[in-house]
Amino acid sequence: MQAKAQTNSTPSPSSSWRPRAATAARLGPHATELARIADKVRANERIDAVEALALHEHADIVLLGELANLVRQRHNPNPVVTYIVDRNINPYNACITDCGFCAFYAKPKSDRTYELKREEIMDKVLETAELGGRQVLMQGGHHPTIKSDWWCDLIQEIDSRFPQINCHTLSAPELEHFERIERRPVEEIIRDLALAGWGSLPGGGAEMLVERVRKIIAPKKTTTDRWLDVHRKVHEAGLRSSATMMFGNVETAAERIEHLLRLRDLQDETGGLTAFACWNTQPDGVPEAHLYPKKSTPALYLRTQATARIFLDNVQHMQTSYVTQGIKMAQISLRFGCDDFGGTMLEENVVSAAGCSNLQAIDDLERVIERASYTPIQRNSWYGIADERYDAPAIDAARWPNSREEAAHHQAAGRASFSIVPEPTESHTVFPEAARRGPGAALSKKISEVQA
Repeated sequence: MQAKAQTNSTPSPSSSWRPRAATAARLGPHATELARIADKVRANERIDAVEALALHEHADIVLLGELANLVRQRHNPNPVVTYIVDRNINPYNACITDCGFCAFYAKPKSDRTYELKREEIMDKVLETAELGGRQVLMQGGHHPTIKSDWWCDLIQEIDSRFPQINCHTLSAPELEHFERIERRPVEEIIRDLALAGWGSLPGGGAEMLVERVRKIIAPKKTTTDRWLDVHRKVHEAGLRSSATMMFGNVETAAERIEHLLRLRDLQDETGGLTAFACWNTQPDGVPEAHLYPKKSTPALYLRTQATARIFLDNVQHMQTSYVTQGIKMAQISLRFGCDDFGGTMLEENVVSAAGCSNLQAIDDLERVIERASYTPIQRNSWYGIADERYDAPAIDAARWPNSREEAAHHQAAGRASFSIVPEPTESHTVFPEAARRGPGAALSKKISEVQA
């Protein structure tokens, strides 16, 4: 019996072979529409939610990366990647909200609950300050008895003892929780915290800003409208906040775009969001792991991140999530719209509780940034430059904003009865290309020792 001729399935260098998804994007039924949308992005025109969904679902990963990198360069033209030396402190873990995706919290009467003593918290802040830290991100849970006055006292002590450390603290759901148990308006709580020295609000607790999803994964947590309204009120008080998205659980692609649209609308209204970060659900070890699909792929992370960078055309900064994605994937995301590595996180407890921990020493983090052909620069909470190792002709301007007062130059500031906005100052110039002056080896060694 004559053997069948063998065919070589490997394409020759001169062939026009492309991956299936790339071929479909360029030649398939969506090719014309994708080309039109891509041209809009290249022309610096705003795309709508339907067009964003088309990119998310049908564009090949190369096109998404190209467009996201283009938008990144518009917002941040200098070849730098920022990060902040910080620490995550979770003063307690008792919570009555029972989110099924959270492996960190414990029921109030559980033997897993803890509450750090004030001395322990201050020791952690002191260590952060001694390592050149600029921020502590502090969140707990929806504790049944701890109220906002506890946080005001803590923030006031940190602010008085460590003025260089910003309290990037709490979350919109925690503020709403205080509103309920204290039975007073959230505006008053925001005012008290701000007067105590509170500097900015993290974007935690957003998960997915779609009610169908929230009712499944976090039915006891604040609603979409309330999450947005708390951030709106924070902006009106003259403070800034960040925004986040946790995807890869029960939501659809269209619901991811809906989440981004709600954030873009808020930013159009207030201008108070400093940055956006997204990550996929970490399903291992969480209370309701059996309800969640397997952990989503790195490709979906890049697709989601790139779409967010393209669609959120009014948010300047995009943070990568190296703690959940790993530092190599974070490096790749720098070509998919990200310009910031987030915090060095001398300590992290929440995602680590789900078995996901990718903390890196600062020298390793900087090395990864440099290998991606960017200059690593330390920043503060408001994206002012806080790195003494760099020099440039306009370095003083680059350090702006250096405080919450300087950062409060946005549309919402001054609308409320309480505002921290200072008198108008002269405009500040964009930070020029940085020139690295030294490796900062001493700081890197200290932080490496702490993380070890």
